[in-house]
Amino acid sequence: MECYFWSLVLLLVVTSGSVLCFEEIKISGNETLLSSNSSSSSAGRSARQWPFWSVGRIANLPCQSSNGLTGTCQIRGECDANGGIAYGTCSTLTTQSVCCVFVGTCGGSSSQNVTYFRNSGYPAPYNGGGTCSFSVVPQDNTICQLRIDFTAFSLAQPTGDGVCSVDNMQVLYGGTRLTSMCGDNNGQHVYIPFSGTSAISVQVSTTSSTSFNRVWNLKLTQIPCTSQFKAPPGCLQYYSGITGDIYSFNYGTGANPALNAAMSLTGSRQLASMNYGICVQRAAGRCTITYKLPAADPYAFTLTSDVTMAAAGTLGTAAAGVQAAQCTTDYLIIPNPVGIANDRFCGAGLAPVTSNSIPFVLWSITDANETPDVANRGFHLLYTQNLCAVPAG
Repeated sequence: MECYFWSLVLLLVVTSGSVLCFEEIKISGNETLLSSNSSSSSAGRSARQWPFWSVGRIANLPCQSSNGLTGTCQIRGECDANGGIAYGTCSTLTTQSVCCVFVGTCGGSSSQNVTYFRNSGYPAPYNGGGTCSFSVVPQDNTICQLRIDFTAFSLAQPTGDGVCSVDNMQVLYGGTRLTSMCGDNNGQHVYIPFSGTSAISVQVSTTSSTSFNRVWNLKLTQIPCTSQFKAPPGCLQYYSGITGDIYSFNYGTGANPALNAAMSLTGSRQLASMNYGICVQRAAGRCTITYKLPAADPYAFTLTSDVTMAAAGTLGTAAAGVQAAQCTTDYLIIPNPVGIANDRFCGAGLAPVTSNSIPFVLWSITDANETPDVANRGFHLLYTQNLCAVPAG
């Protein structure tokens, strides 16, 4: 007997020695994918309906959905079975391919390549209280990190002393807890290491007694150990590109409406008790990196002291900057700065700094007491990777 097929045939040898030919039929809409016939006495058996997506005919690669979200290319039946939402097609191999987007909220979990964790009712804001948790399970032991992109993130501001006591987001992983975050963090990201195949838990806690239009939409991406996008050890953040912007968490051009407790003065937007590495992926042919402040924002580097007391015209300039041993509470470490004898920077201003340390990395440190830091915003740096010098001669 001959078995005619269009794209894939599975030959199964049965105990009687006969051969079953499973024929894949080109499908459109909801037609059955598999049919069967036989050259033996089993020919009279009714065909078994196999889930067509279990054949694994297309690679589950990342795709861009028709609504702009990142999904995974899957067969429609696989997407439905996994609880995803189909947005457009993603492969020319079959009309049943879909860009499958996975979205979850409080109490959910996922092991998909990419999942969006959102507040209840998103994009509408949430004005209630409680703890909303979401777990991410690594697909297997080839996954090393979870990248969390803050596609949308607005919780209540910290206290005037920089403590996230009203609302906060925490990440629990491998027996460790990431320092609480709150405030406005649209566009930020963090990398969290998986501990073997243990899940990572993302928790957002809000206070019902404080009325605030809270919104969060976190893109959770599993990063393979072999990925070029895997962050180096010690890097909470990892940027790519020859140029870019780096913001401290909760940086903003507006002041924190909360007052600091001790002096009843304008509070700090800086988050207390932070200590993390910020890394930049080195581009080919680039040997140094320069950090500078945007010209139009005088608050772009306000880490310590009372910003409201800065001399006129000095805010954001080198004249308001502080270096070296005077930087003991909140500061940036920029290693091996060219032409500068120290690597600690704080105060309320910063001249351009070039570092020749490879890999490209800087560290942000804040202490637990932001009370003396009146009206501080944190930092907004512009970075540029510089070409390697051409050897003379």
